[in-house]
Amino acid sequence: MTISFEERLVEALLFASAEPVALSEIADRLSDLVDAREVLASLAAHYQDRGVQLVERDGRYAFRTAQDLGPALRQGRVQARKVTRAQIEALAIIAYHEPTTRAEIEEIRGVALGKGTLDALLEAGWIRPRGRRQVPGRPVLWATTPAFLDHFGLTSRDDLPGIEDLKAAGLLERRAGVTLAMRVEEVDEADESDA
Repeated sequence: MTISFEERLVEALLFASAEPVALSEIADRLSDLVDAREVLASLAAHYQDRGVQLVERDGRYAFRTAQDLGPALRQGRVQARKVTRAQIEALAIIAYHEPTTRAEIEEIRGVALGKGTLDALLEAGWIRPRGRRQVPGRPVLWATTPAFLDHFGLTSRDDLPGIEDLKAAGLLERRAGVTLAMRVEEVDEADESDA
């Protein structure tokens, strides 16, 4: 299958870029007569059954390893740092409730965040400051980044699993309700009418 000059240009741009490339940046490189979406669709079809595939993440495009080949390539991969449970919980809260403040994260978790929890997520490139809440103290609002979507293989935040999906996967346990024993005092009918 022969590919056009425009497809070759976009292919080279995507392979040369260290980060996913925005549609607007791709369109800027092409002639006004060429539709960037058509070129991307053609490239996606070309790479559909190959070792790498063209994927879209939050309006940005990149080549990624085919999903079925991922496990075979992870064998030699060295993980630089483990993510703590507190970091995962904070990241999940930010992803589902963004933009959110540190105080809101702590309220949802029910425990204060450690000193470096948000710093580690910021360093990993998974969260970013997204302004300040217009309340006294003006706390920083936190939101996820395109790198978060890319790392977890999500097209957008809408791809995050819902509560029913998490329960079906066994990640959320159904807890039996707590039964409270209440002492019922006998009340005189005369006292009841006074109340």
